[in-house]
Amino acid sequence: MEDAKVSMPLLGDRFPELKVQTTHGPMNLPADLKGKWFVFFSHPADFTPVCTTEFVAFQKRYAEFEALGCELVGMSVDQVFSHIKWVQWIKSELDVEISFPIVAANDAVAMKLGMLHPGKGSNTVRAVFIVDPEGKVRLIMYYPQEIGRNMDEIVRTVKALQVSDKQGAIPAGWPRNELIGDRVIIPPATSEKDAKKRMEEHECYDWWFCHKELKK
Repeated sequence: MEDAKVSMPLLGDRFPELKVQTTHGPMNLPADLKGKWFVFFSHPADFTPVCTTEFVAFQKRYAEFEALGCELVGMSVDQVFSHIKWVQWIKSELDVEISFPIVAANDAVAMKLGMLHPGKGSNTVRAVFIVDPEGKVRLIMYYPQEIGRNMDEIVRTVKALQVSDKQGAIPAGWPRNELIGDRVIIPPATSEKDAKKRMEEHECYDWWFCHKELKK
């Protein structure tokens, strides 16, 4: 029997159309979130320690995502009743109420998103897709089951993508870059005239590395 083909959207692709059942009822993605940013993330299984720490961490930053106009959607191949019981356990035992929906996916949905890696067992890996208001995939991260994600980095990347769309490229470690702090990088000039002008109008290390103040 042939192994199922693992597929995944690439950066700039439209997020695959999914009709799914969630803890908040049926959802059509990305259509139901059109006009909003959203983070779609998978976890290996309910009632597991690392996943529990991740869901609490996502919920603790829920207000930060909301402030960015960004929704959260979780997913695993567990059934909805399992998700519901797990969410109830997190509320009763940890006093954290999960506000975002959790998708009960089947293997076909998980394979569509490249979340089932045969070499890592039958559970979904820890995948993260950041999707823009047009439904396009803007950032993808994959973590193995044994490593929990850094949610502050996910908040940072949503912010960075939003700033980049309007203002320029984002340096390493932004907004605390070692060279230019929270400033943004101006795209390099494409002519000698432009290069000279850039050096006169902006702060630059050289004509190909100019930066400007972040507009709040």
